[in-house]
Amino acid sequence: MAVRASLGCFPSDPTLHASCGMPWGVVVTPFSAADERGSPPATGDEGHLLPRCQSCFAYFSLLCPLDRWSWTCAVCGGENDMPADAAARYARDGAHDPPEMRSAFVDLLLQGEEGEAAAAAPTPVYVAAIDLSSSEEFLELVKSALQAALEALSPGSLFGLLTFSSKIGLYDVQGPIPIVKNVFIPPDSDGALPIDLEDIMPLCSFLAPIDSCKDRITEALETIKPMSSWDVAANAAEGQDHVLHHTRGFGVALDVLVNYLGSEYGNAFELARIFAFLSGPPNYGAGQLDTSEEQNAGKAGDADHILLQEQTSFYKNLATSAVQAGVCVDLFAITNEYTDLTSLKALSVESGGSLFLYSSTDESTLPQDMYKMLSRPYAFGCVMRLRTSSQFKIADSYGHFFPDPQYMHVQHINCCDSFATYSYDFEFEKDSQFSRKSSPPILQIAFKYTVLVRNGDTSDAPNSGSRSKYSLERRLRVRTIQYNTTANIWDLYDFVDPDVVLTILVHQVILSSLSDVLETRLWLEDWLVAVIAQYNKAYKNVTSGGGTGIPLLQVNSEHINPDYVTYLQCLFSALEPASLQQAIWPTLISYCSPDVEAEVHQSLSRTVFTSESPIFLLDAYKDLLVYYSPTASSEIPFPPPRDCLLRSTVDRLKQERNITPKLMFIHGARDDTTEFETYLVEDQTLDGSRLPGSAGFSSFLDEVRSKVSEHGI
Repeated sequence: MAVRASLGCFPSDPTLHASCGMPWGVVVTPFSAADERGSPPATGDEGHLLPRCQSCFAYFSLLCPLDRWSWTCAVCGGENDMPADAAARYARDGAHDPPEMRSAFVDLLLQGEEGEAAAAAPTPVYVAAIDLSSSEEFLELVKSALQAALEALSPGSLFGLLTFSSKIGLYDVQGPIPIVKNVFIPPDSDGALPIDLEDIMPLCSFLAPIDSCKDRITEALETIKPMSSWDVAANAAEGQDHVLHHTRGFGVALDVLVNYLGSEYGNAFELARIFAFLSGPPNYGAGQLDTSEEQNAGKAGDADHILLQEQTSFYKNLATSAVQAGVCVDLFAITNEYTDLTSLKALSVESGGSLFLYSSTDESTLPQDMYKMLSRPYAFGCVMRLRTSSQFKIADSYGHFFPDPQYMHVQHINCCDSFATYSYDFEFEKDSQFSRKSSPPILQIAFKYTVLVRNGDTSDAPNSGSRSKYSLERRLRVRTIQYNTTANIWDLYDFVDPDVVLTILVHQVILSSLSDVLETRLWLEDWLVAVIAQYNKAYKNVTSGGGTGIPLLQVNSEHINPDYVTYLQCLFSALEPASLQQAIWPTLISYCSPDVEAEVHQSLSRTVFTSESPIFLLDAYKDLLVYYSPTASSEIPFPPPRDCLLRSTVDRLKQERNITPKLMFIHGARDDTTEFETYLVEDQTLDGSRLPGSAGFSSFLDEVRSKVSEHGI
């Protein structure tokens, strides 16, 4: 569990915090294998014995003062009795101390809660929901992605295959030949079908063990074809006059699928994950979206200022049902058609899933992304709670979670991998501050989660079922941190973490931009001016700090697909700070040759074209661009050879990412350089258009300097 604070020293009082201008908060990566310094947790198997405070329900930790028969809560200061069995545990000598007496970061097995999940099958379940109102190219890409998924999934997993258009198709691949059973979606459906999916095909027939059915799953995938005009004519001849070409009953399909995988008596499976593949907007049955130009123009109003709002609460309500059923939904949109991801994103974000957007099938990295996503470790059925000491509190929290409807600051996360990151913004309690006489600020993060553990190697046992290969482990991670405080503004600036500041700012910008993009731009510029002015005042500086200011996020709905904006919001809101910094402000490295690195450039402007280096590598997190100068010698191989330093660096960066970056090779003498120049953000105006030279960013800095001077600095 990595925890990084924006301010290494907490401000002593609200006035000091306001005067420094910096966001005050933390970012948490709860399922990372180690803390931010690389230290793993102390582990144990007696999590059910960990004492809890009777006042605030925080957990006992190494930071809690301990007497023979009582202990004091480090979070709230409450006194708690120490039961005799706990007192005996904590009276052991140092060599046999329990984990919570050896470290303030522990990961413990919760033995008492394993029985609570026994009713749910400990077998991971994955279902692919495929859009048939699509093209051959779309389906070929999806088939390749699912083949990659089958290779990444653990043996013993169950896999189901569902298709949707104006009808829903369920596949049974456990017989000698794959069988599909279809049910038509009524055009006026409110989310229900005339018949339950369980009555069409029992769930045990729909979910096939990957171990024994992988080949037949592949055979079934090969039989999937797009809904053609011939299908439309045939359906109409059978009396289905309402069936139209390119109809996507996506909302109904996902609604009944979530109910299919759930149970009226609780979760049927401890882990159920849906991969939903869309080639366009849902336009049929419940959850259909109007993506016509007239409708969008009417909703957006002034398109420069207002992002499109969600049309319906259907998918937000569906996300609630998914969370209750323990189902996580990953949404993959492969289309250059406006699909209204703004309305769809809640389904993936709040259920603990991911949202991906690919503008074309030709350059899509979908198969690689699927394999990466399923190959890394992840937890499920997670609950996270952050507690603070009494002087301060959580002002806002951000990330892909579902807030508990009953308890504040309790977040449910259906699926959490080692990259998933969540952010918290702090503020002082009314009339509170940190003083020398008061207790230091304490932060405690509790993360309860479930993992699947293999029960040894049972693959060769003749009658071993998939369920016998796995058992569930319910575990608890607790991290308790004590921070220093300062009454000195210089300490706040000296110990600031710029990546965390950027992370919290991006979350605030995303939230604010949903209401008004222009106001958000102005707010962010005003914030930058105020921070520079306060910094200069603190250090008696008379300059504005040059070109080191954070650039404004650029959103222009006339030139950028709204779905792309939504995709970036979802991507950025889940990245850990270092990755987010890379995505916001790319790194540009020049090379003398494919095997010799020259320097890391601080400027993202056309001044790089005056460099003597012939090759550049631009790393924008989701894109990797290798650019050759027009004057590069013809003796330098293009593209760079596989065994050179440059390609090794590219391969390493691709391996480290949680998504697969798109790799492009551009030669300035013969290729279109627009993609490369797009990332030269210092040459752009606020609306994203490129200007000759570096006038755009220079003008922005001049304006900031002017406003800073107005503060009298």
